[in-house]
Amino acid sequence: MRETKIYGYARVSSKDQNEDRQRIALHEMGVPPTNIYIDKQSGKDFERPAYKRMVRKMKSDDLLYIKSIDRLGRNYEEIQNQWRILTKVKGIDIYVIDMPLLDTRRGKDLVGTFLSDIVLQVLSFVAENERTNIRQRQAEGIAAAKARGVKFGRPALPYPDNFRSIHHDWRKKKLTLRQAAQACGMPVGTFYGKARKFENFT
Repeated sequence: MRETKIYGYARVSSKDQNEDRQRIALHEMGVPPTNIYIDKQSGKDFERPAYKRMVRKMKSDDLLYIKSIDRLGRNYEEIQNQWRILTKVKGIDIYVIDMPLLDTRRGKDLVGTFLSDIVLQVLSFVAENERTNIRQRQAEGIAAAKARGVKFGRPALPYPDNFRSIHHDWRKKKLTLRQAAQACGMPVGTFYGKARKFENFT
């Protein structure tokens, strides 16, 4: 009989976030370091390289640990679908460390399955709701910053020293748009945009 292998999955939303808390929790559950898979990207979907590698490697009766349901994902329907694929299609057991009720090794009878399904639905709904709240807080923060005069995006490139004369020659049709842009060392679209701004302020 094949020996059950233990895996752990961790996720943080960006490269500057630290996954140590999740890694320690997985280690304490006995997950070998070589079987811990970590993604550093949003939980909006499951297009994640480490997660996909892990799922390909896992076999029936293997056990997957995750710290909390939102580390698996933050999209309600996607979480439900992946949970079904892992547990029903691939035959993998899942244990959510922060919510011991979500342990598919227990209660495989009708009542146990029913309770697990309810808990999963509630937690996955909470995870998606939090993702929505995060987006809303980000939008509100950006709007407030813009109201204070904070500028976003890359700073505009300064006009080159020869811009005025090149612009004059371009408007007099001595140069084509492409030639004028090349003379100023910038893409055509950038030159044209700067020309429009220049004309509005002169």
